[in-house]
Formats: sequence, C-alpha cells, structure tokens
Amino acid sequence: MKGGGGGGGGGAVSVTTGKRRWRSLVIGVLFLVILSMLVPLAFLLGLHNGFHSPNPNPNGYVPVHKTSIVSDLKIYDKYENSETFNHAENSKIAGTVAATGRGGVDENENCELKFGSYCLWRREHREEMKDTMVKKLKDQLFVARAYYPSIAKLPSQDKLTRALRQNIQEVERVLSESATDVDLPPGIEKKIQRMEAAITKAKSVPVDCSNVDKKFRQILDMTNDEANFHMKQSAFLYQLAVQTMPKSLHCLSMRLTVEYFKSPSVVMELSQADRFSDPSLHHYVIFSTNVLASSVVINSTVLCARESKNQVFHVLTDGQNYFAMKLWFFRNTFKEATVQVLNIEQLNLESHDKAILIHMFLPVEYRVSLLNVDGPSIHSKMQYISVFSHLHYLLPEIFQSLTKVVVLDDDVVVQKDLSALWDINMGGKVNGAVQSCSVSLGQLKSYLGENSYDKNSCAWMSGLNIVDLARWRELDLTKTYQRLVSMGEESKEAVALRGSLLTFQDLVYALDGVWALSGLGHDYGLNIEAIKKAAVLHYNGHMKPWLELGIPRYKKFWKKFLNQEDQLLSECNVHP
Repeated sequence: MKGGGGGGGGGAVSVTTGKRRWRSLVIGVLFLVILSMLVPLAFLLGLHNGFHSPNPNPNGYVPVHKTSIVSDLKIYDKYENSETFNHAENSKIAGTVAATGRGGVDENENCELKFGSYCLWRREHREEMKDTMVKKLKDQLFVARAYYPSIAKLPSQDKLTRALRQNIQEVERVLSESATDVDLPPGIEKKIQRMEAAITKAKSVPVDCSNVDKKFRQILDMTNDEANFHMKQSAFLYQLAVQTMPKSLHCLSMRLTVEYFKSPSVVMELSQADRFSDPSLHHYVIFSTNVLASSVVINSTVLCARESKNQVFHVLTDGQNYFAMKLWFFRNTFKEATVQVLNIEQLNLESHDKAILIHMFLPVEYRVSLLNVDGPSIHSKMQYISVFSHLHYLLPEIFQSLTKVVVLDDDVVVQKDLSALWDINMGGKVNGAVQSCSVSLGQLKSYLGENSYDKNSCAWMSGLNIVDLARWRELDLTKTYQRLVSMGEESKEAVALRGSLLTFQDLVYALDGVWALSGLGHDYGLNIEAIKKAAVLHYNGHMKPWLELGIPRYKKFWKKFLNQEDQLLSECNVHP
C-alpha cells in the first residue's frame, strides 16, 4: 500500500510537473509573441524620437545636423542641415550657429530654429483647405472621448453610454476616410447633430470634473505629440528632397559616363595646356559634382562677357563625375572660352601624401540664427554664410603658374561682365569677397574660440571671390589654415568656418554689394529690381534652382542660361 501510495504520489508530482512545464512553455511563447510586437514598436518610437531638433549647447551653437547632404557638425548642407544625413556627392554643407542662447521666440521663428528653411517653404506653399465640417467633427470627437469614460461608469446612463460610443465609432470611421469637406459622405449633417445632442446630454450629467479634465489633457497631449511627429516627418522628407540628387540629374550623369566609355578616344583634350597655365588670361575656378549647375555657371559667365577668348574655366570634380563632366564640356562649346576638367582625386600635389586620396569637398554653408532681444520680446533672424572648403586651400598648389583666379560656387548665375574684377587693386589683400555685415565675428565668438581677431569684422561670403594667389603664397595662408583647423576635434565642416574666417582675418577686400546678391535659395522676399542689378546671383540655401523645391520666382534667372538643346536632357527628362 505504501509502495502504491508512493507510486501514486510520484504520478501526481509528474502530472503537476508536466503542467508546470506546459504552463512555462505557454508563457514563454506568449512572451516571444509580445516581444515580437514590441520590437517594431520600439523601433518606430526610436525613429520618431530620432528626429530631434537641435538644441543649443552650452556654447550657444545650434547644430543643424547634417541631415545629409547637408549634414554637419552636426551641420546642415548647402543643400542645409537640421538633423543630418550625409550624402557627400550632393553637396555643399551647411551648419547652424546661434549667436545667443535665449528663448521666447514666436511660433514661426521657433519653427525656423528647429527645422530651418523647411518652415519658409511650408509657409509659402500652405494651401487653404476647405475642411470646416471636418474640423467640427474632430472637435466633437475630442469632447466626446473626454466625457465617455466618466459617463460609462454611471449605471444609470447606459443609454447615453451606448449613444456616445456609437457616435464616436461613426465619426472615427468618417474621419479615417475624409481629409476635406468634399470627402465627407452624404447625410453628415445628421451625424453632426446626433453627436452634438449626445455631447450636450453628457455635459448635463453630474460627473467628476477632475476625471474629465484629466482625459482632456491626455487627449491634448496625444494630439500635440501626433502633430509634432508629423511636423518632424515632413521636415525630414523636405530635407531628403533638397539634399538628394534628382533622378533626372543622376540619369544625365550616368548617361554621359556611359557615352564617354563607348568612345573615349573621341573625347580628346585639345592641345591647350598653354592656355590652362597662362597667367595673362582670366581664370575661373569651380568646384562641383553637378554637371548641369557648373554648365550654367560657365555659360552665364561667357554669354555676359564682352570678350570670351581670354576666359579659361577650371572645373574641379571627383572621380565619380569626372567622365560625365569631361564629355559634357566636350559636347558643348562656350563661345571662345576654354574649359578644363580636373579630377581632384588624381591631382599630383607635392605637399600631399600620394598614398592618401584627396576627397571632394564643396563650399561649406552655415545657417546662423541671430536672436535679438528688444525688451520683453525676442526676435529671431536667420542668416546664411558660406565659406571655402578644405580643397580651396590647395588652390595655390593646384595652379602653381597662376597669380590670380576668380572662384565661383556652382550655385551662382552671372548676369554681368566680370572682367572688371581683374582690374581691382586689392592693396595687399588676398580674398576679394562680398561681406555679410549682419553677422560679425564677435557674434560667432563661441564658435571661433579664443583666437585673436577683430570682433567687429564682418563675415565674408563665398560664391564670388577674387583670389590673389601670389600674395597667398607669400603669406603661406595654407599653413595658417591647417594650423587653425588642427585646433579642436570638430568635424571637417565645423572647423572650416573657424579656419576660413580667421585665415583671412584682415586680408579680405570688401567687394561692393552690387557684385553679388545672396539668398535666392532661401529668401522669398528679395527685391526683383535688386536681383536684376546684381552681377552675380547666389542661390545659397536649400532651395536650389535645379530642384523642384526651388523658389519659383527666382528659377527663371538660372534657367535661361541652361543649354536645353542637348538631346540627353530630354532623354533624362531634365526640365528644371
């Protein structure tokens, strides 16, 4: 009996153990199922939180992160930055610097601080939506959801609870399918009346106001979070659009490259080496990875010149775009001007380690946020400044036989003859540039460090620069720049601002403002008469003229210098 009893007890233990194992297995499976649901959710939430807008650091610097192409120090790409991704092939980089770190700006200014030129574009392209009834439905749904939990707890209000629940479900279904009043189904007025009647009755029922208030706040917080998420998502998509090379331009570059290798022997550089190194001619230097943009710069410069036979253009690009550039400038002529295309990665520079590849860097652009305190109110003003990239400091070595060059960014258009630049006596200065006196070096103190400089000096702009290479070599400014950028551990784009502004301290010759007008890539309010009078138009900012998001009223000044007769443009659907 004892043995039998013992055996029975062992069986019971076995059954119990088996049940526990089965229960553990079920719990484990349920855990894995829940985990499989939480991981994607966590990723989405992480992605959502990943669009954080830049916050001023203790030094007052607001990284507009290199959302890309813009990307940066988080920097912002001349194509601009506000979060930052990095597409080097597309372009100029921009960053954001805050002159002060105080808050209190209005909604529009705060938007620009967070999202940059996206807010300008959004404001200009805002469409009036006919959604009065849709908004009314949303308001009713908001109120009904706030009252429903409190009403549902009252046993005496079952009928009202059912009415509220039914109306909430109907309105949710309608709003899921309707964005404007036109989308609303027939008979929507009756649904609005029924919902209004249910809400009115719910308001007449004595309930705990604190619960209703709590629910209102919860729904408001959720709505604000949703609106903020969509704002960040829209800004992200805008950044992606302006910093990614359009499909049509990518097609053009690829087609040109393919055509080049089909018959490379046809694309022979004419025997013009003597012109490339003749210091008596007018030499223009362009750093670019954009075939179309660089072509417009050259074409506009040539067509506006009184004489083109003394013009020589040097286009410096990377290995990826070199063959496309080569073929394009072989297929297209620019009156009597000469065009030389150089692969920056294949340059033989004595001071550079031949084992280290020289990378392509385009002019760097920064968005500067200036906060002006006027009594209790604080106003924000955005300014854009662009400076030389690291490659510009190789100019004296790349062009050893030249004494003076004009450097043009690839997002400019020339409207007047530039030959007068060569007659300017810069009085020992090295860099002839238009200055942006709305931004002083003193306002950038937290970013420039404790170096010795005149705090009242104006920042200078790249875009149009006359550079005295002979004086540059005499002062060994390349070595000065290398010393300045070696201080600190910031990114290459970050140190470019400090290096460029301080390298040319007291060596900038201020060109008259009529020589160049900036802002056509971000400022919707430029005066058309001022645009027509300027010798050079600079499309600095994110909204480049070759992009769909470019500012429409400024595009025509760029488009008129585009050679639209080339067959590849139509085949690649290039229609800026």
